[in-house]
Amino acid sequence: MLIYVSALVLISIVFMSHAMAFAFYLFGLIEVVGFFYFSNLLTRKWSTYSPKHFQNNLFYTAFFIRLAWVLFSYYYYTVMTGQPFEFYTADAKMYHETGISIHSLLSNHQGLGSFFDSLKGSYSDAGYSLYLGFVYYFIGDSILIERLLKALYGALTCILVYKLAVRNFGEEVGRMAAIFCMLMPNLIYYCGLHLKEVEMVLLTVWFVERTDAMLRNRNFNFREIAPPLIIVGLLFFFRTVLGITALFALFTSLIFSSTKAMGVGKRYLLILWVAGTVVYFIGGRISTEVEAVWKDRENNQKISMEYRSVQEGGNKYAKFASAAVFAPLIFVIPFPSMISTEGQENTQLVHGGNYVKNLMAFFIIFALYWVIKNKKWRDYILISSFTIGYLIIIALSAFAQSERFHQPALPFLLIIAAFGLSKVTNSEKKYFKWYLIFLFVALIAWNWFKLAGRGLT
Repeated sequence: MLIYVSALVLISIVFMSHAMAFAFYLFGLIEVVGFFYFSNLLTRKWSTYSPKHFQNNLFYTAFFIRLAWVLFSYYYYTVMTGQPFEFYTADAKMYHETGISIHSLLSNHQGLGSFFDSLKGSYSDAGYSLYLGFVYYFIGDSILIERLLKALYGALTCILVYKLAVRNFGEEVGRMAAIFCMLMPNLIYYCGLHLKEVEMVLLTVWFVERTDAMLRNRNFNFREIAPPLIIVGLLFFFRTVLGITALFALFTSLIFSSTKAMGVGKRYLLILWVAGTVVYFIGGRISTEVEAVWKDRENNQKISMEYRSVQEGGNKYAKFASAAVFAPLIFVIPFPSMISTEGQENTQLVHGGNYVKNLMAFFIIFALYWVIKNKKWRDYILISSFTIGYLIIIALSAFAQSERFHQPALPFLLIIAAFGLSKVTNSEKKYFKWYLIFLFVALIAWNWFKLAGRGLT
């Protein structure tokens, strides 16, 4: 907390002419202090609770935190922008309007043929619009009620994180990880937006949790196998690369997971069963999308960064950003915007959450080091293969510095961070102090970079 406040004060003094609006300073302080203070407090206070009591507290606290943000942000955005959408809204309003259209088609019994025709073969963004259309069909075109549902989904995600982390790392780490997710500002933030991230994160965590249960369960039956495969199918309708990463993690776990979790015979039988299902169901247009993502992997980032460097209000240094820059920092980025730049009010609002991610990255890196050093990687192959696989794809894409695209990996990063924190001893604390110095310098350098690239320094 001291490093954050010190960096914020110094940046505000050095770049005084580009200081943020007061509200964004307040948001940042609440995000950072709220996360670190209450993570420490509740981890200790709830440690004596029974698992059932802990889960009840976790769910209701997570829900009410998100409920409060949903109600506040609805009226905050209405006052600030004239509508209950974020600053410079684009995708959120499009999803809402498409959901209304689907609701109309359903109400008039016209079918969804025209909607699917409008997709022109691209299904990777259709899932959320369809979901909104069906929700609106039952509850009406209510923005607020849909966001109240997001508060519920966010709380359920925390419960799934707890179950997954306990199964892999034990009760202490599971509780810590669940509290981190409950308080993580970036996970709370999207409950107040009309974007697909909350639902997508819930599906992603649910997939990994069910897959983990399947791999560890001694009963080989359809009831265990079906849920992960169904959820994978749904993920392809939210973001193609998520579906790809989920399948990658599933096959990687089937092949390399510890024999303690699954016997050899059962392992190969599952591989054949899953492979057959994937070949049968994932074909046609979805396979075409996967192929397109693969073919464009090298050009998308370069073209995007070059465009950002020349567009009006863009950063002229963006063209130098590449996978070689992003990949080594993928567990740390995005760095927070702690100065005012035109059109980036949304990133300023959640800058405190980005700082939390920056700091927790130390424990993530330490956890990965510990696992490799102690040759335990097979024991945690599912979580690590999904998280690292997804982040590699993001590092190679045009969205490496986009906080929104890191969302699906964030709950797993917090689980890994909790595990890393549990393994830190007094002899390793000196490295954390050096990391804090690095982070302090990086915050100042990043915000200078944002201004200098726009010719504002």
